[in-house]
Amino acid sequence: MEHNYYNTFIEVAEDCPVPAAEVPARKGDKPTIAVIHFELISEHPYEYTQEDILFETYARTHDIPDDQRAAEREKFFAKDQPCLRTSPLCKRYGWGFHHDEEGRVALYPRGSAAYEQFASTDTLKHLKGMRSKRA
Repeated sequence: MEHNYYNTFIEVAEDCPVPAAEVPARKGDKPTIAVIHFELISEHPYEYTQEDILFETYARTHDIPDDQRAAEREKFFAKDQPCLRTSPLCKRYGWGFHHDEEGRVALYPRGSAAYEQFASTDTLKHLKGMRSKRA
């Protein structure tokens, strides 16, 4: 089952509490999901697909050794997984995700010229981040 988006822009959730993008802060010893997503995508724009990001986040939060990752990735995607629309980056921190024609992802901060350009490009599919609260 395919878990990637192509030629898609995921906009900030309608109930995102920040007017401009914020970099998520670490809390304690373990990085949060927001921190992992931010580091993976901001340090490697258009390098990873959504599937790569979702699994790497899972692997890091569950301390899966490198030699077990291939088997664990197969098990991980045997079940439905939430997509990046549920990421704290678009729900809480004000970041949009652009998925290119190969499904690779980059981050764009709300309020930036690039974010506005992607948000108004009609050749892309547009989705919003999931709301944190029911309407």
